[in-house]
Amino acid sequence: MKLAEESEMDLVMISANANPPVCRIMDYGKFLYEQTKKVKEAKKNQKVVNIKEIRLSPTIEEHDIEIKANNARKFLQDEDKVKVTVRFRGREADYSYKGNSILDLFVSKIEDVCVVEKAAKLEGRNMIMILAPKRA
Repeated sequence: MKLAEESEMDLVMISANANPPVCRIMDYGKFLYEQTKKVKEAKKNQKVVNIKEIRLSPTIEEHDIEIKANNARKFLQDEDKVKVTVRFRGREADYSYKGNSILDLFVSKIEDVCVVEKAAKLEGRNMIMILAPKRA
């Protein structure tokens, strides 16, 4: 403590559980400032992945699929993931095989910019597929 007072620094306990306890003489304010600076830099460099959702129905027409595929293409080019959902209502749930064919057609329209991250799966009344952007 005497050395810390003489150098006008702080005595910081690094490891209290060690035997004997480990301490360091440092400027604690400067240390905290550098830590927050490192955290901000790490936050700035990380990439946030957004998931955009596109909903289809089992009775969708070819042209409508094309329009939705073009929207999905824009999302994928912006490095976002796309969740494609086919929603079955009422008796449509009996024809879940149509959902598979619609999702396959949808993927075939944009396969040059996407990778199927999670294949089509029926979850309750929805069939869900997740697409990720293709890496260069």
